[in-house]
Amino acid sequence: MWNLSSLAATAALTVFGSLGLLLEAPRSEAPPVLREPTKLRLGYFANVTHATAIQGVEHGAFAAALGDQVTLETFTFNAGPAAVEALLSGALDASYIGPNPAVNAYVKSKGQAIRVIAGATSGGAFLVVDPSITSVEQLRGKKLATPQLGNTQDVALRAWLRSKGFNVQLAGESDVQVIPQENAQTLEQFRARNIAGAWVPEPWATRLILEGGGKVLVDERELWPEGRFVTTHLIVRTDYLQAHGDVVRALLRGHLRAERELIADPTAAQDVVNAGIAKVTGKRIGAATIQGAWKNLEFTHDPIAGSLFKSAKDAEAIGLLKLEGVDLSGIYELRPLNEVLAEAKLPSVSAEPKR
Repeated sequence: MWNLSSLAATAALTVFGSLGLLLEAPRSEAPPVLREPTKLRLGYFANVTHATAIQGVEHGAFAAALGDQVTLETFTFNAGPAAVEALLSGALDASYIGPNPAVNAYVKSKGQAIRVIAGATSGGAFLVVDPSITSVEQLRGKKLATPQLGNTQDVALRAWLRSKGFNVQLAGESDVQVIPQENAQTLEQFRARNIAGAWVPEPWATRLILEGGGKVLVDERELWPEGRFVTTHLIVRTDYLQAHGDVVRALLRGHLRAERELIADPTAAQDVVNAGIAKVTGKRIGAATIQGAWKNLEFTHDPIAGSLFKSAKDAEAIGLLKLEGVDLSGIYELRPLNEVLAEAKLPSVSAEPKR
């Protein structure tokens, strides 16, 4: 494994209507028969919101699905922009990533470079604040952190603050100061009460609660239809998809197998994922933290397209994104996933937002 940066209790499975349908689904995981050996360079983050990727790597689902003719090379990242840079430069073939970095890559390449081929995780993002804050209005004049300027949680916080009537600018005076910074720094700053709170993904939200004495002011699930929004999905370079469609379908078979394992046995999966995180970061997540974070996540291959489109519009309204006439609906290519789902006699998914 290469590290390119310094580095839910049982989840609801709405797309199937029942957990049993996924767990009992027939499997079609024969590795692809290739004319010649090839490789797949896959990126992901050492984070519980990327549990499908970590499970697939550490428990062998990807290797089994890809077979001996495909060499799997894995790369870990701390944030989306670094993964996007690797994809756009051709140094990476596919990656688990958040929606906003994926949109940025798509727009930057004028709709050419990448495609979303599956969902991975929904939920697991919160605004955690000092317990003394009991109302939204009390945030006025306060400092709130996000993981990175323009990342998925940064856009969500800025859009939410604007919806509450706050003046929030990228530069200059704002009613609430939004401070993008590393999540580890956010925890330290919050414990010292140098910031009033943060909009962060799991497991950092749970850490702010358990280690920082914070409380949840906003559960982002409450802001979305049916409580579902994309946190992590799987993207692939368009030219790799066109050249190696059989390898991409095999990757998706491994993706679905890893997803099944996460849902079927959360306790065992938490141990696998935690060990995978420790390989990269050098430290396991505390048992209470990973258990607390897990129950806030839904592992699903549904891309939940409507949430991506809204998040992109929010980013544009804030001034963090310029769509510049790019048709964002072209970001999805779900035919390979639906072919794999059909093999397993499972329902197809759609890129059409729910009305």
